[in-house]
Amino acid sequence: LEDYNGPPLKNGKMTNLNKEIFGKEVEISDEQKQTMEVIANVKTTVRDSRFPTSNQANNCWNRYNEWLLCVKNTGDEEGCKNMRQLAVSICPTFWSEKWDEEREEKTFAGLQA
Repeated sequence: LEDYNGPPLKNGKMTNLNKEIFGKEVEISDEQKQTMEVIANVKTTVRDSRFPTSNQANNCWNRYNEWLLCVKNTGDEEGCKNMRQLAVSICPTFWSEKWDEEREEKTFAGLQA
């Protein structure tokens, strides 16, 4: 533990920062708890060896269309939710929003699901 640079530890365990800072447990609302849970579970896409450069535009386009392929093959958008998360985690928000709108208008240049 000498080289440890992570969160503060007490007896080898991560401490509750609110308790350490304020000297007591801080109350948070159910909405705040849900938001914290969503943030804790956000994942980004793993490195894809097909796209070795720092420019991830092609990877973004591929992930988005892989999600659409999943939806097309299964017909279950909820079941393909994790693939959508991978796509939106690497794509700029305005791209995925634009592509969602284009899909609704039937003008999307990618895969039609």
